[in-house]
Parts: sequence; C-alpha cells; structure tokens
Amino acid sequence: MRYFIGIDIGTTHSKAIALQSDGFIAATASAGYEAITGPDGRHELDPLQIFDAVLAVLHQVLSGTVKAGLNKDALAGIAFSSAMHSLIAVDDTGTPLTNCITWADLRSQPQAARLKATPTAKEIYQHTGLPIHPMSPLCKLIWMQETNAALHKQAAKFIGIKEYVLHRLTGRYLIDQSIATATGLFDLHTRNWYAPSLQLAGIDQNRLSNPVSTTTIITGIAKEYADLTGLPADVNIVIGASDGCLANVGSNALEPGDLSITIGTSGAVRMITDRPVTDDEGRVFNYILDEQHYVCGGPLNNGGALVEWYAQQWLQRNTRNEEEMKWFIDQAASVPAGAEGLLMLPYVRGERAPVWDAAAKGAFIGMDHRHTQAHAMRAVLEGINYSVYDIALAVKQTVGYTKNIYVSGGFIKSPQWVQWLADLLGERLLVTVAADASAMGAAIMGWIAVGELSDLSAARKFFQAAESYEPDARNHQLLQQYYKVYTHLYKSLQNSFYSLNAITATH
Repeated sequence: MRYFIGIDIGTTHSKAIALQSDGFIAATASAGYEAITGPDGRHELDPLQIFDAVLAVLHQVLSGTVKAGLNKDALAGIAFSSAMHSLIAVDDTGTPLTNCITWADLRSQPQAARLKATPTAKEIYQHTGLPIHPMSPLCKLIWMQETNAALHKQAAKFIGIKEYVLHRLTGRYLIDQSIATATGLFDLHTRNWYAPSLQLAGIDQNRLSNPVSTTTIITGIAKEYADLTGLPADVNIVIGASDGCLANVGSNALEPGDLSITIGTSGAVRMITDRPVTDDEGRVFNYILDEQHYVCGGPLNNGGALVEWYAQQWLQRNTRNEEEMKWFIDQAASVPAGAEGLLMLPYVRGERAPVWDAAAKGAFIGMDHRHTQAHAMRAVLEGINYSVYDIALAVKQTVGYTKNIYVSGGFIKSPQWVQWLADLLGERLLVTVAADASAMGAAIMGWIAVGELSDLSAARKFFQAAESYEPDARNHQLLQQYYKVYTHLYKSLQNSFYSLNAITATH
C-alpha cells in the first residue's frame, strides 16, 4: 500500500501523518517548540529548533509506518503545510540573521496603523488579498527597515519558515503561491510579486524566493538529512500550501459552499472559491490554494490561547492538559447559555478578522453581583464563538452562500464547546477528521500532485461519515439576542482602547 507523508510546520508544533492511498492514516508524529516573546510584542521561534522538529517528526512517522507493516519503498513522497506570515532574514549562505518572526509578532503595529490610514492600503488589499496588519511580512519589512536599517540592508533574502526548511533540505529557494499570498507582497491576480508592496518594503524580488504552484514537485534531499530521517535521497517533495488553505482540504471542506471553521491556539473561518473575492469593508483575506481555487476567510488571534491565558492568569490552571480543559468546560457548562448576561469581547491579543486592529483589547461587559467564576469561564468560550460567528457572517456575505460547515482544530476534543458553537450559528456542524487537518490537507495535496487524485473533490474518499452537531433552537434564539449586543462592543470601546494604549505607552 503506497502512502504520502503530510507535514504541517505550526507555531507551536510540527506534525506529520502518513496517509495511505486508501485513506487510512498509518502513523502520526508531533514535536513542539517554545516561542520567544517579550513585552514589546515580540513573538519569535528559533528556526534551528523548527528544522530539528521537522527532521524528528519525519523520522518518527517513518518509524511508525514500519511498525504498521508498510514497506519504505511504498513512500510516494512528502508534502508540506506551514503557518503563514513568518519572516526570517538570511545571509547569502542561507544562515538566519534573525529568528523566525511569526504572525503573532506585533512590533510592526505603528507601521501597520500608519499604512492602513492611507489610500494605498485599499490598493494593496485589492491586489494582494491581504488586509493591512502587523502579522504580514510587508509590515514586518517596513518595521525592520525603519528600526534596524543595517540588518534590512545586510539580508540576502527574506523568507518564511517553510522556505527555510526546504532550502536546508534541497538547496533551493522556492515559495508556494499560497504562502506568497499571505505576505502582502504578492499579486494574487497576476501571480507575481507586487511592485508597489516591494517598494514600500524596500526590497526587490531578487531578495525573495521564486513563487511556484502548490503542486510543484522537487526531487531529492541532501544525503545528510536522508540519513537522519530515513527518507530515500531521491524522495519526491510536494511544496504544498499554507496551513489555513490546507486545513480546509484536510477537514473535507473541499468545494465552494463548504465552510471550514478551525479553532486551535488561534482560529479561522474559510471557504474555497473558484475566483478571488474581496470585501468592500476589507474584513476577509483571499489566498491561492492551487491553479483553480482560492480561499476566502478570516483568522482570529484569540482561540484556545485565550482559554489558556485566562486559566493560567485567573485560575492558576493549565488547560493544555486535557483533564484541565475538560474541567474548564464542565465549569462553564454549569451556567446557562449566555452566562446570564455576561459578555466577553475576546480581543486580549488584539484581533485580526474582522476588525484587523492589533491595538484592540479584551473586556468583560455586563458583570454584576450574580456572576461567578463559572459565568466568566462561559463568557470566555462564548466570546470566542461570537468572534468566529462574526467572521463566518463576513465570509458568507462576501462569497454569498454556504452548503456545509466543517469544524476542526483542538476544540473538537470538547464536544460541549462544538455544540455551543452550533447553537450560536443555528446550523449543523460536521466533524470529519481526527488527525491534524493541515497535515492531512498536505498529504492530499501530495496525492493530487503525483496524479493519484484527479482533483480536490476526489479527496472525498479519504473521509469517513461525519459526526454532526445539530443546533438547539431555544439556545440559538437566546444567543442571537446576546450576539446583537456583542456586535456593538468593539466600536463602542475602540476609542477607549486607543486612549489606554496611549497612556500605557507613556509610562
């Protein structure tokens, strides 16, 4: 039985799965790493640690396939997914001059705010599909040029984490068009680097990787890494796409009308389309998936990371532990839907879609003497759900329709949380995958690249019957009333957030 390895290079872990041609997942592997953070908004990863993690999961998953009785000669190839918006400056030997600056890094907030206030911002959005935000490499490069001109000038190339891994493995600087459209530097209509963005960033295209189709196959890796991982030296590598786009593919949201909702550390709402679609209000992104398909959607900063923050800082509990997370959900379930009028605006880490405001803050609203810790815990989870619903409505209004809603990410381990989201949306939610959706999507992209699958829709065969969650009509009606209040919170508090930021910045 032939199999393909899908690898997802994430912000907290690298994960791998071995997907057989009959849809069976023969082996999985995972390796984690810690972020480097600071009070200035720094959020970085050590690229050397990430590369070592990729080698480790490749070795582990290959060992798993041997235990599963698969022959090493049955390996059809490996395909990559990775987190978007990362930036690494490297010298002319490919050695990193910086850590990997992740999507969560906020140090370019002043540059993003300044650019967002200009007419150029709308032009960049219309051409690149990416709203102006500190997450984008465009804003990071402007920040670097202004705050560390010597480093900006010294760098031979600016690359993302997948490009770094592929360069180490193959010696080539390639970027898939999916990751490229997440930079703010790439025109998704012409599929070339966008000159006005490059000018703002102070670079030319020679300092970036060569953009290629997401089904591009590279043959062969350095012998050193073949020996370390157990891969054949002539292995086929499919460059793949971004983790967001591939999470759609890996959760069975394969066609226009299939809405994908992912809640993990962060989260996103996305739909595959057959053309780029932009929103007049700039609430959603557009990314390339492959030659025929795009992905429209929006990401949120405050998913499981918000729960983890609240549990650590307010309860001294660690919800990374599954038992602790179950305890958190059980406590929240002890109070009614709507937390008896307690709402949370969940923008503790600023927010991306639909407001795209890194300066946004979190807030509890409606607190009175009746409310307990359990009410606050319910409000935290419902605040995340309201944020997801906000983005889902923006996607629906931009694309025009929805047929099915598929959910993935760590939150599917908490059936109660999934049910609450179904109640809010008032629609059936489908769970189709137990493995990491982005790694699964990468493996599927690999099978398409080598011709085993004819197109995306043919990947339906890899998915079992979906587990479904039907909405509770009474809870839906109640939560819709609370949501109407929630929708006004950000605009009502926006000026207060800016004033608080100004005060704290001067002290």
